Amino acid sequence: MGRAQAQAEPRTLLGAVQSAWAGAAGPAVAAEAEPVAERDGVVTIACRSATWAQELDLLQGELLEGLNEALSHPARQPAEGAVRRLRFTADGYRRF
Repeated sequence: MGRAQAQAEPRTLLGAVQSAWAGAAGPAVAAEAEPVAERDGVVTIACRSATWAQELDLLQGELLEGLNEALSHPARQPAEGAVRRLRFTADGYRRF
């Protein structure tokens, strides 16, 4: 099932990040924040609140490392390459 899903998802960086986010960030973080946009390797993560955005910004190094590790698997590698940076916003209330 996982292999079929990986083959069906778009081969864009945002699509790959959205697919890998919960595993890389963990269930608690994934319940409060989600990837919503990407531009030039910078992925925007919409958080439920400003507090979550600030806390996740402090954890950016760990999250970025885990995400790029998840994206390094051949089935998930996006055509654009790795994530350069994460940007956190507090507009997740519109999405959750």
